[in-house]
Amino acid sequence: MSGLLLRAATRVSTPWKNGGGETTTVAVFPEGAGLSDFDWRISIARVDGDGPFSAFPGIDRTLTLLTGGSLALNGHVLTPDSAPFAFDGALPMQALVTGGPVHDLNVMTRRGRFSHSVARVRGPVALGGVPAVRLLLALEDGYRGLSRWDALLVGPHEVAKVTGEGTGLLVVMTELPG
Repeated sequence: MSGLLLRAATRVSTPWKNGGGETTTVAVFPEGAGLSDFDWRISIARVDGDGPFSAFPGIDRTLTLLTGGSLALNGHVLTPDSAPFAFDGALPMQALVTGGPVHDLNVMTRRGRFSHSVARVRGPVALGGVPAVRLLLALEDGYRGLSRWDALLVGPHEVAKVTGEGTGLLVVMTELPG
């Protein structure tokens, strides 16, 4: 396995932009960027209850529920089995949590600079040498060398193969010409 291994155990929690909870950054570009100057950001948040989501004008977001009951965003219901939900980060979003606290994966890219996609994957994953940044987040312990919520970050044109019978989320971020 090549690429940069990002261990879940080493992540540090930071406050949400609106102060309503905490998030842990999985990866951010440029490295060390804050909430106002990132080009792309991938994080995991724990949502304990109902409330507003932080607004991020100029940012495209995709939310995927990892654990818990359900999370409704302006009527769009997410469960751990549902497809990722993409939306404009500037839109006011009200979250309603059912079935206790939930954890979500939040992928954000700065519009006009990067685009992204999020897909569920199962089994071995080959990350071919394409002109995009790819991140595989392990949802369980089934991938060799990755524990639950560990991630493998692979840069543009790098190649990596993850073996095992795990399940995960594959995030692809493509830099836009500009």
